[in-house]
Amino acid sequence: MTEESTKCLIIGSGPAGYTAAIYASRAGLNPILYQGVQPGGQLTITNDVENYPGYPEGIQGPQMMMEFQQQAERFGADIRTGMVTSVDFSGKTGKPHKAIIDDEHQITAYAIIIATGASAKWLGLPSEDRLNGKGVSACAVCDGFFYRNMDVAVVGGGDTACEEASYLSKLCNKVYMLVRGDAMRASKIMQKRVKEAENIEILWNTSTDEILGEQEVERVRLINNSTQEKSEIKVQGFFVAIGHQPNTAIFKDFLNLDESGYIQTIKGSSKTNIEGVFASGDAQDNVYRQAVTAAGTGCMAALDAERYLAGLGVH
Repeated sequence: MTEESTKCLIIGSGPAGYTAAIYASRAGLNPILYQGVQPGGQLTITNDVENYPGYPEGIQGPQMMMEFQQQAERFGADIRTGMVTSVDFSGKTGKPHKAIIDDEHQITAYAIIIATGASAKWLGLPSEDRLNGKGVSACAVCDGFFYRNMDVAVVGGGDTACEEASYLSKLCNKVYMLVRGDAMRASKIMQKRVKEAENIEILWNTSTDEILGEQEVERVRLINNSTQEKSEIKVQGFFVAIGHQPNTAIFKDFLNLDESGYIQTIKGSSKTNIEGVFASGDAQDNVYRQAVTAAGTGCMAALDAERYLAGLGVH
């Protein structure tokens, strides 16, 4: 196994990782960034980004991430393809941590910034993948604007689904909530909110059989879980709101995670329970999950890492 050492290692890309790389590079930390399995993160499968400041006409998600990467490289960030497959944060305080890349290359680093993000949970339908970005979405705040005055469907029965449905109800003509059982898991207040909305219709005991449409979402074929009867509704947007899974499994033996797997950070910082390890973006954010907030925490992580290294006398 080959070995290498660096002052600062960034695990993951996307708005958090690339922003951390920009700040760390400008601070002279000469960071190495490994992009992971999806270089650029979730935004690389997002067509139009219209809510990120500085892009008045909007921008394509992949193009935006390419520009983030180019800006980081402009300041000297060493951005590489590859995936961190394991880590060892068990060393003594003030000593370098270890990360293994693709099971074949070891890097030791005094400061490690985690920006591995989170992945939306999907239903697993072929049409869901085929029409992703063409009417299928996992983020109402990101994409709801494109369905103003249209009819949409939201899958899920938890707080996330209720929040998505409530948000969409202010933009869309009608919102169908597809709940697979005869009750929701959402909190009472969230259930009350959707039940009182005039343009939200809850379809109980309902699962999705298929999303229909050639180039974009046109209809959804449903199955009644009680009667097995099939029916169709006409919608232009299909929002999956059954949760997200943070990409943090490789850190569970060392870092404090919450019950859903998100990395817990010290309030008001990006610091984790391990000195020299910092977390940013959706890997530690189960509330906002937006590109702009991810970028903000990437900045925080780089500044925290810079101060930590200065305190160690690592230059």
